[in-house]
Amino acid sequence: MSLQKKANVLVCAYSCISESGVPYPGGEAELGWNIVKQLSRFYNVFVVTHAYNQKAIELALHKDPLPNITLLYIKLPRFFSFLESFHKGGIQIYAYLWQIHAYFSIKKLHQKINFDMFHHVTYANDWMASYMGALLPIPYIRGPGGGAHKIPANFLAEYSFKERFLEKLRSVGQWLFRRDPFFIMGQHKAKAILVCNQEAFDALSASSKKKAHFFPVNGISPDTIPYHHKSHDDFIVVTAGKLLKLKRFDLAIRAFKLFHDKVPNAKLVIAGDGLEFPHLQKLVSDLNLQTSVEFKKWVPHKELQNLMAQSSVFLFTSLRDGGGAVVVEAMAAGLPVVCFDIAGPGFHIQPAWGIKIKPENQGQALNDLAAALEKLYTDNSVREALANAARKRAEEFYAWDKLGETLHSLYGI
Repeated sequence: MSLQKKANVLVCAYSCISESGVPYPGGEAELGWNIVKQLSRFYNVFVVTHAYNQKAIELALHKDPLPNITLLYIKLPRFFSFLESFHKGGIQIYAYLWQIHAYFSIKKLHQKINFDMFHHVTYANDWMASYMGALLPIPYIRGPGGGAHKIPANFLAEYSFKERFLEKLRSVGQWLFRRDPFFIMGQHKAKAILVCNQEAFDALSASSKKKAHFFPVNGISPDTIPYHHKSHDDFIVVTAGKLLKLKRFDLAIRAFKLFHDKVPNAKLVIAGDGLEFPHLQKLVSDLNLQTSVEFKKWVPHKELQNLMAQSSVFLFTSLRDGGGAVVVEAMAAGLPVVCFDIAGPGFHIQPAWGIKIKPENQGQALNDLAAALEKLYTDNSVREALANAARKRAEEFYAWDKLGETLHSLYGI
């Protein structure tokens, strides 16, 4: 098909940075970039993104040029930059105002280009209005998005008053934003709504559920991920991510302690860094696990993949994680995953390729996590079956090229 005959697709990707552009772009940024890359296989893609992405995107395109892409860099007046220094909610408000500002520029551009489709990709939350989606007179696809997931109520008592207040504020804010007239208008107008977990689907109205599709916010390139297993008897449990309170790496350590009491030769490797690092170090010391738990600060992506491929099990104990990209990476490396049955991880993992635990309370959760690790340690055939199924699932469902073909099918243009 010639270039002139390709449909013109407008993509709103506030966050959109390639992995090669910055060391740790984050899940939102990688989602935006990879969706753009996939759409460029089929369409002329016009990407409206924040101006702070320009340097990284230009660096990536210099190394690996992509066809059919036009970048439109937009920023808010400097006055609004103070919002970016606040808690994550401030950044979300900044993004909300940014895309209102962007709409007026894109409205004029549409009169010249005559876009055939609009896709709002990032921020990938399921509660914020898309002004372009609601107001541009063209078909509209939203997502994949999430945001409706919450910390299980029985675990909130373990958080500080400030943390509980912020969690409540998050819920109230989402309740209000879901009643934004432009959000409601966009949801009614959308041709398809992509959701990344069950909680996001459950939060939709009855009419929106009829056009909802499950679609992950995480993808992989299978041929770039190492896949092999340790040939010796070491049993290595690995976990990874930002060391934040929400990720609850303390639960991973405590569950590993229960398992380690029965299997003293097991090791736990924690890859990541963040505010919780000193607290987690102290917990390891208090539990007398210094020789069995190893902390690795941030490591290059390829090194993390190699670490996973040389481990036995991936343990993920985040209590509020809408996407769970690292879980998909672990599956692709051929690791059985042990995680909680909530949000993104709960969507990714099924009994055929992992073990997921209902987090009813801390005592129950720790015992069930430890029991899952023990099961995988004692039954090598089960571990290998889950590992092989995890890799197969990652290749069949999460490969970016296949996700791109799914989007192409949904577009229908």
